[in-house]
Amino acid sequence: MHSKNSLLGELSWRGMVYQHTDGLPDALATGQLSAYAGFDPTASSLHIGNLVPVMGLAHLQRAGHRPIALVGGGTGLIGDPSGKASERQLASVEDIEKNARSIEKQLERFLDFTGPKAARMRDNAEWLRPLKAVEFMRDVGKHFTVNYMLAKDSVQSRLEGGISFTEFSYMLLQAYDFLELSRRDGVTLQIGGSDQWGNITAGLELIRRVDGKTAHALTMPLVTTASGSKFGKTEQGAVWLDPAQTSPYRFYQYWINVDDRDAGKYLRLFTLLSRQEIEALEKQIASAPDKREAQQALARAMTAQVHGEEAARVAEEVSRLLFGKAEPASLTEPVLRALSEEVPFAEAPETPALLDALVTLKLAASKSAARRLVEQGGVTVNGQRAAADTDLASTKPLAGGYHLIRKGAREYGLIRRR
Repeated sequence: MHSKNSLLGELSWRGMVYQHTDGLPDALATGQLSAYAGFDPTASSLHIGNLVPVMGLAHLQRAGHRPIALVGGGTGLIGDPSGKASERQLASVEDIEKNARSIEKQLERFLDFTGPKAARMRDNAEWLRPLKAVEFMRDVGKHFTVNYMLAKDSVQSRLEGGISFTEFSYMLLQAYDFLELSRRDGVTLQIGGSDQWGNITAGLELIRRVDGKTAHALTMPLVTTASGSKFGKTEQGAVWLDPAQTSPYRFYQYWINVDDRDAGKYLRLFTLLSRQEIEALEKQIASAPDKREAQQALARAMTAQVHGEEAARVAEEVSRLLFGKAEPASLTEPVLRALSEEVPFAEAPETPALLDALVTLKLAASKSAARRLVEQGGVTVNGQRAAADTDLASTKPLAGGYHLIRKGAREYGLIRRR
């Protein structure tokens, strides 16, 4: 059992420990160590499924250790077979390099690159791309038997369907990364998802055989949802950290909509809120689940961490409006601009008549349908009930010149004079 006050005790309480090497508690207790996690740049952005090892590095840094974030500009050219049912499509060198730079910027949101425990960014393209095949086979390959490699889960799971020599050799490249970081940055710990245990322990073996040193491994559970759906997936696809791929509002909405059964777990895994704050929110889930205070705290914390405090505030305001908890007149221009990305939006050279605006925004199929809708009292403009003769041109616009049109209880559109 880990001490309540130790780093491993904190990580265990947060549900972030799956396996670790026997000597890790003592290694953590002896002073500052350097630890790394690797990130695969086969996409242009990290997604929220990548956040557990990111948060692992953040907690290590907060406990006084030095985190190293390794972007796989070299290994990304091969592709990790772990957790994959079939061979990956190989990406181009140019795409991998571009993706690696994007991911580096995202990691800077979570780690502090200044001070005595400053994080460091590395890219394994630096040492893997110049590596010669014969040299690699002699210096690295000779330390691993085929039997050892076949026993690893990442290989075992692919034997029936077939695995290329390229992906079969991936664990040796990752092991070599660990050896290089041990030599360059004094790294003695690698962290990753539970599916990485085989790759990480291959690195421990290589460091022991080549340099006679002891290194450590810590793996973290793969995240699941209580409902059995895939974590981090929505109808629109994965929840990305890149705001161009998942807007801050949609990012916020993902967290605010999580199941009560998952809210406490995600607060522990993904936020830096204190134990006292999280346990208080977990009590709220049990006593007043309808208030969804835990989900609100989770959504605020995650959106601020990934997109910044202002983006989190804007996303919260957009959410309050769309769910009927904010008055249109109170909305600022940044909020309305963000809303224009989420609802039908149009710009016109002249402010159109209301019925034309309803058709333009596809809130009504025709002007006659728009007229019926207005006459039935189903339309508001800037929060005020509209009449058939309502003139947008003489209606005071909201901040930034926007007119907010609502159809029924939940359908919105925005229009603005260009």
